[in-house]
Amino acid sequence: MDLTLLYRGPLASCDYDCPYCPFAKRRDSPETLRADRAALERFTGWAAGQDGDRLRILFTPWGEGLVRSWYRRAMVELSRLPHVERVAIQTNLSCRTAWLDDADLGSLALWCTYHPGQTPYDRFLGKALDLAARGVRFSVGVVGLPEHHAEALRLREALPDHVYLWVNAAEGRTYPDAEAAAWTGIDPLFPYSRHPHRSAGLPCRTGESVVSVDGAGTVRRCHFVPAELGNLYDGSYRAALRPRACPLAVCDCHIGYVHLETLPLYDVFAGGVLERIPAGRPGATGA
Repeated sequence: MDLTLLYRGPLASCDYDCPYCPFAKRRDSPETLRADRAALERFTGWAAGQDGDRLRILFTPWGEGLVRSWYRRAMVELSRLPHVERVAIQTNLSCRTAWLDDADLGSLALWCTYHPGQTPYDRFLGKALDLAARGVRFSVGVVGLPEHHAEALRLREALPDHVYLWVNAAEGRTYPDAEAAAWTGIDPLFPYSRHPHRSAGLPCRTGESVVSVDGAGTVRRCHFVPAELGNLYDGSYRAALRPRACPLAVCDCHIGYVHLETLPLYDVFAGGVLERIPAGRPGATGA
């Protein structure tokens, strides 16, 4: 089996206070943290045992995972498995980076978001340049709010040319043509994020070659469709995998619409779908 898994466990705590995020500065209880650690270790153990399959794994925690030792350890362990083609995580990059010395950088990648006002610009840029010097595959992005534009432009100019800087349309925000053009000047692929994508009845890879997994092992087609396909750990999900049309009216999140078959994004991001790195960037490995 060739499968992409989007994993999201119980973790919801974050060290940042972004006004556009409902999980800002949330503190998980010790019980929740223990449950998250146990769930992640169970998932990592499951993945290690699937050596007859080819896996790609993206961690999409509600909170910040890499400040927790168990996420860093999971990234390292999974990166070393020959049947794991890619393991990536969404992160604000507030963690230290020395742990990457133990990882296989041929399969590990980071999807990093810069949040102006939450961390000093120089600190974030220094972390990003450190990743580049280490040879880590990573992308960097910002939320497309007017107050972020100058910082995003500054960051684009400071990053190495091979590092892709993406821009996410802010949830619920409408972008007039002039504003959209300004963001497209930073991220040529911003037009894909500018508007929600009509998806009702359209073919999508989720539920066939892409699935979402929660901390209990419940498998769904994606994070945005609640219907269950089975459980990861008893294998019941496998019989449910098949081509499916999207049941939702629109899809407005990159980790969802990137899998729509009506969009060309598997070609645009060939070799870097999970970490959001367009094809042709250094280290791209093909579709």
